[in-house]
Amino acid sequence: MSSPENETPRGVLSGFCKEGQDGKCTVEAVIIGGMVVDVNATASMHANPRTTTPGKVIFSLGGVARNVADCISKLEARPFMISAVGFDMAGNMLLEHWESAGLSIEGIQRHQNIETAVVCHIFDEKGEVAAGVAHVESIEKFLTPRWIEKFKCKISCSPILMVDANLTSSSLEASCQLAAQFNTPVWFEPVSVAKSRRVASVVQYVTFASPNEDELVAMANAVSGKDIFQPIRSDDSSTKLSKEYFFQTLKPAIWVLLDKGVKVLVVTLGSEGVLVCSKAKFNLQRLAFKGNQSPYFSKQLYEAVSTVCLKDKIFGASMCKPMSNLFAVHFPALPASVVRLTGAGDCLVGGTIASLCAGLDVMQSIAVGIAAAKVVVEVESNVPDEYCLAKLADDARSVYSGATMLLCQSKL
Repeated sequence: MSSPENETPRGVLSGFCKEGQDGKCTVEAVIIGGMVVDVNATASMHANPRTTTPGKVIFSLGGVARNVADCISKLEARPFMISAVGFDMAGNMLLEHWESAGLSIEGIQRHQNIETAVVCHIFDEKGEVAAGVAHVESIEKFLTPRWIEKFKCKISCSPILMVDANLTSSSLEASCQLAAQFNTPVWFEPVSVAKSRRVASVVQYVTFASPNEDELVAMANAVSGKDIFQPIRSDDSSTKLSKEYFFQTLKPAIWVLLDKGVKVLVVTLGSEGVLVCSKAKFNLQRLAFKGNQSPYFSKQLYEAVSTVCLKDKIFGASMCKPMSNLFAVHFPALPASVVRLTGAGDCLVGGTIASLCAGLDVMQSIAVGIAAAKVVVEVESNVPDEYCLAKLADDARSVYSGATMLLCQSKL
């Protein structure tokens, strides 16, 4: 039997670049990683071990990379997805939704040997994940370097490449090396504490990384080769920790990752907001994205946000010199009526990437990402059905105006 990746799926040939035709590639964000069906079980009361608990079970389309790409598409951009699904029920659900949204499926490998990834989440009565089981071996097995190489043209033209840590180290390396070849910025999404450690093989290529606190610590330990960092533990869960405390405690782990090559760390702190850290503000102001023929909605997004979130306002508030070693800004979270927290981090990334591709700067884009995340925690799905541009811009303005410079210094 021939290898699945040697077969030619519908339309795949358009992913190749012929010599001298690179300029004909469509410019769009490229997203590589998992497409998953989530089985979400939510308890309606405190769960007891070794027995069932009353609650609700729903199926939802998921996967970190799929969620990010879906969020980008809901902001009227057209991401190019590279993934793998089977011909089973889960695979059919995912592909039908993708095609119904008018998105390309040429980068999504299908084969009878592929068993579509499924993840089961068990939520507590507060909407937080209490436990889960992930069956995602097909992503590691079939998203190979050879399959990713088929879409070299897309990566060469893309304003940004996002990879999730469901990929094996070899596939991560292949993806990032292709991006480096064409000066395409890379966004690394850690997925989980266990998989976040895979950053060690590609840290030198990473432009953006978006870990939560636990993933940040695991990534720093992985790249340093020692288990020297620990996550923040509060003896009293009711004690509210300040943003300054979070930053000062996490700063050593942040610095290790920046020192190893990551340009921008977007550290998510749940209800405490987001930390954006760079080795120097120079990196944030000078990050360049390839020119894009922005669709009408992207132009609307740019105009709506740029008028209420003035460009360089946050940088202008600092007297920091361009060669300072560390630059950190805290963005507040938005108040929300939380239904479920899964998808929040993915929509933050998706909203940020869509905004970067629309021409907004890093700080403006993070504000939009946080606004996009706020919408999804108030619904049961991993990505909301739609976004209201006016509401998104207004929420982004609230986030942007609440941003606080935490550090801009020349020595640690």
